[in-house]
Amino acid sequence: MRVFDQGLLALAAAGGLGLMYKLCTTDRQLTLNVVNELLGLLGAWLRGEQYHGQHHLRGASSSLRPVGQGLADLIGNTPLIRLASLSEQTGCQILAKAEFLNPGGSVKDRVALEIIQEALTEGRLRQGGLVTEGTVGSTGVSLAMCAAAFGCHAFIAMPDDAAIEKAQMLQALGAEVQRLRPVSISHPDHFVNVARRRAAEQPNAVFADQFENVANFRAHLKTGQEIWEQTGGHVDAFVSGAGTGGTIAGVGSYLKQRRPAVRVFLIDPPGSGLYNKVTRGVMYTREEAEGKRLKHPFDTITGSMATSLLRSLFCLESEPFCLPPAFCPLPEGIGINRLTANFGRAQVDGAFKGTDREAVEMAAYLLRNEGLFVGSSAAMNCVGAVKAARALGPGHTVVTVLCDGGHRHMSKFHSPAYLAEYGLTPAATGRGLEFVA
Repeated sequence: MRVFDQGLLALAAAGGLGLMYKLCTTDRQLTLNVVNELLGLLGAWLRGEQYHGQHHLRGASSSLRPVGQGLADLIGNTPLIRLASLSEQTGCQILAKAEFLNPGGSVKDRVALEIIQEALTEGRLRQGGLVTEGTVGSTGVSLAMCAAAFGCHAFIAMPDDAAIEKAQMLQALGAEVQRLRPVSISHPDHFVNVARRRAAEQPNAVFADQFENVANFRAHLKTGQEIWEQTGGHVDAFVSGAGTGGTIAGVGSYLKQRRPAVRVFLIDPPGSGLYNKVTRGVMYTREEAEGKRLKHPFDTITGSMATSLLRSLFCLESEPFCLPPAFCPLPEGIGINRLTANFGRAQVDGAFKGTDREAVEMAAYLLRNEGLFVGSSAAMNCVGAVKAARALGPGHTVVTVLCDGGHRHMSKFHSPAYLAEYGLTPAATGRGLEFVA
């Protein structure tokens, strides 16, 4: 900047310092920083020097976050990234919310934080209390972290054929973990029922109940707000799978509140009934109701509660027994066969079916072309984004969510031996998307 130009700025700054200090009362520290910058500019001009700034204007000369207040301030505000390869292949802008960058490594951090904060605010939970949940996914990790941050403890019940690395992570975070044989949801020893009972048996304890607790939905209203702001309101569609239903319900509701024309699409994995609910108004087709679909009910690695519930159809009600694990490649991701309170709030315009093959190929594709290592749900969401882009046509902006990274899926979804056993070894190469039907 020329000295003459600096002089003009300095004179203007000097004349406005008093007025600015009087007006900027909402953030006194920011005001002082601005005053210091302007005084520095004025002093440099009087000395005939160039002024290079003090570089401490919050939000002005740095894109870094200000000092946060612990774990809670690290959750959310994740980047929205453009998936260049998918965008180029579809002619749409395909954007993905990088939720794997939350401190717990998944989108479930938002849900855990909201559930615990609401319980504390309402007096249902106090410091030193216990948070319980039955889960096969990332929610347990997020609850364990958030509980510790607020001086509480976590108890997580899970089926014993879930990926071992998840149980190990929970134990490392200080949670009490109970691994249980898979049984029917109606059995008292089903992992969800065990978690619910544990909370009821002692004071100062809450059952997180992520499927029915609409704090889940409320947490993702903020996710929707972030997407709206990050796109500047230029979003045509949002695509997501649904397990609890909180993400698709919360994000979709916020976006539609701001722009009713935004389309919300569900991507549903094998074994889940939500596609039928959205497209036909019922959870099952006639053929499924007659049991024909259950000929091979366990051949899915991307669903979650969906397959758990299908498996429970073959479990004895009175005994903790199920088919051998060799017949049950337990999935750990999205999908469900019942309506939850959270999904009940979703405003869904359409749905697509996804397959295990598409998800596995998409995960390999994203690593090959984007350097992104994602989990099964994130891969399926990107399959859905491609299908939505094709349905809408070129020129649209489609947003989805990268729920978590691939590091929690090493023993199954990202295991070459496991994939080969089920004939799912990825075979596609290059940047083409022929594997998405």
